[in-house]
Amino acid sequence: MNAQNKRLPAGGRIDRSRPIEFSFDGRKLAGYRGDTLASALLANGVMLVGRSFKYHRPRGIFSAGPEEPNALVTLGTGGRREPNLPATMLELGDGMAAESQNRWPSLAFDVQSINGLFAPFLSAGFYYKTFMGPTRRAWMVYEHFIRRAAGLGRAGTEPDPDRYEVRHAFADVAVIGGGPAGLSAARAAAAAGARVALIEQDFLLGGQLLAERTDGKAAAWLSQVQAELESFETVTLMKRTSAFGLYDGNVIGLVEQRDQASPAGGARQTVTMLRARSIVFATGAIERPMVFPNNDRPGVMLASAARAYLNRFAVLPGRKIIVAAANDGAWRTAFDLAGAGAGVTVVDMRATVSAALASEATRLGVVVRTGSRIAGLHGGHAVKRATLSGPDGRFETACDLVCMSGGWSPTVHLTSHLGIKPRYRDDIDGFVPGSFPADRFGAGAMMGIYATADAIEDGHRAGIESASFCGKSTPVPGPRGLDLGETITAVPRDVSPAHRVKAFVDFQMDVTTKDIELAHREGYEAVEHLKRYTTLGMGTDQGKTSNFAALSAMAALRAATVPETGTTTFRPPFTPVAIGALAGRATGHHFKPFRRTPMHDWHQANGADMLEVGLWMRPWFYRQSGADVNEAYVAEMRQVRQAAGLMDISTLGKIDVQGPDAAIFLDRVYANGFAKLPVGRARYGVMLRDDGIVLDDGTTTRLAENRFFMTTSTAKAADVLSRLEFLLDAAWPDLRVAVTSVSDEWAAMSVAGPNSRAILAAAFPALDVSNAALPHMGLLESEWEGRALRILRLSYSGERAYEIYVGATAGAQLWSHLLETGGAFDLKPYGVEALGALRVEKGHVAGPEIDGRTTPDDLGLGRMVGKRNGFVGDVLRRRPAFTAPDRQRLVGLECIEDGKRLRGGAILFLPGEKAQGHGRGRVTSVTYSPERGHYVGLALLAGDVAAEGSEVVAVYPMKAETVRARIVSPVFLDPQGERLHG
Repeated sequence: MNAQNKRLPAGGRIDRSRPIEFSFDGRKLAGYRGDTLASALLANGVMLVGRSFKYHRPRGIFSAGPEEPNALVTLGTGGRREPNLPATMLELGDGMAAESQNRWPSLAFDVQSINGLFAPFLSAGFYYKTFMGPTRRAWMVYEHFIRRAAGLGRAGTEPDPDRYEVRHAFADVAVIGGGPAGLSAARAAAAAGARVALIEQDFLLGGQLLAERTDGKAAAWLSQVQAELESFETVTLMKRTSAFGLYDGNVIGLVEQRDQASPAGGARQTVTMLRARSIVFATGAIERPMVFPNNDRPGVMLASAARAYLNRFAVLPGRKIIVAAANDGAWRTAFDLAGAGAGVTVVDMRATVSAALASEATRLGVVVRTGSRIAGLHGGHAVKRATLSGPDGRFETACDLVCMSGGWSPTVHLTSHLGIKPRYRDDIDGFVPGSFPADRFGAGAMMGIYATADAIEDGHRAGIESASFCGKSTPVPGPRGLDLGETITAVPRDVSPAHRVKAFVDFQMDVTTKDIELAHREGYEAVEHLKRYTTLGMGTDQGKTSNFAALSAMAALRAATVPETGTTTFRPPFTPVAIGALAGRATGHHFKPFRRTPMHDWHQANGADMLEVGLWMRPWFYRQSGADVNEAYVAEMRQVRQAAGLMDISTLGKIDVQGPDAAIFLDRVYANGFAKLPVGRARYGVMLRDDGIVLDDGTTTRLAENRFFMTTSTAKAADVLSRLEFLLDAAWPDLRVAVTSVSDEWAAMSVAGPNSRAILAAAFPALDVSNAALPHMGLLESEWEGRALRILRLSYSGERAYEIYVGATAGAQLWSHLLETGGAFDLKPYGVEALGALRVEKGHVAGPEIDGRTTPDDLGLGRMVGKRNGFVGDVLRRRPAFTAPDRQRLVGLECIEDGKRLRGGAILFLPGEKAQGHGRGRVTSVTYSPERGHYVGLALLAGDVAAEGSEVVAVYPMKAETVRARIVSPVFLDPQGERLHG
């Protein structure tokens, strides 16, 4: 294990009593509790950590926060493999195994770095231009190689074994940001009596104060304020938590990372939807890089990052350091580095600096070069030399670290998520949020207030105002001040022209100054066009360090101001969020809620293989019928046709419709009439959308003059209820009708088959279930064991059948009673696979035919509609396209080739036609028919060729199958309906 050769012997906020072992690209290294992966890598002298996206250039650690564009790594193996994680935000954990990305065969020797030689062909928009020729099919050749080269890390393909959580929380005041402004705001709001949630993405509170020396007054101030906050019972400190999005109603999306040192068993990540009465944004500011040739080399980082690694992590990343400055703040980094023993040269763009800075530099031995800039860097896997340009001309100097500071950009991303447009301030040369609504407040650096003392005062003000908005007005003493002696000066704009050597604006997406000039030259001047044409700001960092430099460059090219040039739109998430975190426990059967019928336990106990149908779990088939579904469903079909079968139909949508205008309402809702339906009778109905397309079918029974019982398909139950409610609320609010879902109130089962009447007579001896008393489409209401009982005689199988409804709590009891009584008549349960096959044999349409594209005439239901009008969908169903001769209509198909079968989804062609395109139609439903002894199916076929007796060819491309079939009537069984009426 290598020694931490760049770790200082003392200092920092690390726990040296708790060493940690980890690895990077298989190399074993050491760090301490309190390190990030980035700080531990730097402590071990690792400067090269990754390769760039397009050119595969060597890259090093650039920042110390979520803005990191370069140091992206992959953690874990198998199902825990997660790519594109910024090393700067990964709290070091024991045994952590990290891999570099986007390189092959190794990080030090990457074959694809040859891309740099082809840079003239890989400029902005190259994928739009280069791969359009020489022929239209050329893309099919290029695509394979481009897909392989795309991306950075590679996600795992195995199931994730970890657990994630989603929870909801509430607060009076949510403070986003745990820096000095945020801490001051949280303290003030809590002291005023508000419930406060303080959200900080780091595992320590303090923000910029963590980059100050641990033996100074900043550390004392931080310790005192943190202790005060912890003493409030009304304050929740949410560390390791990123606010990734702001949503309507002051809802803040948060994602919390699990502490790497915490015991196993907890959630790996937790997403919290926090609802706050008011919000204080104290999100700070992001330091801007400078643009100069080779500014992406390993060993180039932001000045604030170098200071954080030095003072927080006790890491001195270099010994001969250049600090490129354009403001006074960068000099504090230079002084701290010099105080730690490094040789430091400050290269400041400004012609003059204050006497105080010059004096301190002299005292610490810092070399100062004003009116100068870096003209280029040299080195491969690390910086070796720099070319400086100044009043005395150009010269080279050795260096192993370059720190740069081109000013600061307030972090306005979250405030923009709900439409607050950033407002440019000339005095800070940056954007701050525009006007806040009454329940939101900003404080500190994100409002352009950079001095620590001023930020603390501003945070206190925001905390008081946010608490006051929530009705909390307990007097609060002023905050304890903290003057760190910062001097805030205007920053000269660093807008560099395109260089012969690459000068990067967006480090992650490899966008250079040349790319921006090219975009301008080719007319992509608008910032949103610039973003998409060059891919600037489209990486995992979302351009946090590149946006302002790009805007400045484009503004200079257009001879416009930065506010005239505008900004891109910031959208959630602020930082990447794992899909697993968003899903929480909603995986597998928990991905969406699923429902069980009252007989569910019986099904499982008696060998049912269950199947998800809509939101319900239904018996697919029963193992007692066969070893697999193909064997079982045919046996269950025979059972229903020859004796009797019992089917759980509790999943049907059940809607109670009542009121003085109920009949009028149903007459408008259904394409076929219901106003004249007698009490005690049922009718099959078809419901249309406004455009004339079939929405759903089902049966509605008239229970009384002003009350109806509607059933819908399982899949469309919620859609139909929503549609009925909409029509009553919006289209016909004058109708006196109430609709209520009663799906959960009733357990339902169907007894079908030749023996069904005898089974009902045995099960309910007190009831008259004769053909005269209970004819087809008839209703019988009674009681069973003191529970309401409703029996409807109707069939979707072609056999005599009865739907039996009883209170849900008695469903399992009645189910068992029917099976026990019906045992003498060979009654057995059957599943949905057999049910679907039975309805195909009878020619009933269902979901595969009612697919949102078919009309009643397409499905052979036009006679039901007749000459009625005035119902939903009536006008648009008559459009010429719906009555065209070649429109696809429902037909039956039977396979006429021995040993072959039809398949659902097969495309239909005429004999001799070339099998290409969409053909003349498609097979919608297929089953093996025991009655016919071969496969039969329903299909939608062009009406001008759908003559019964003709042949078609069914082509199933996925299995390269071609089958001859004959067009027949879609009713394969009992066309006169003698079985179901008998």
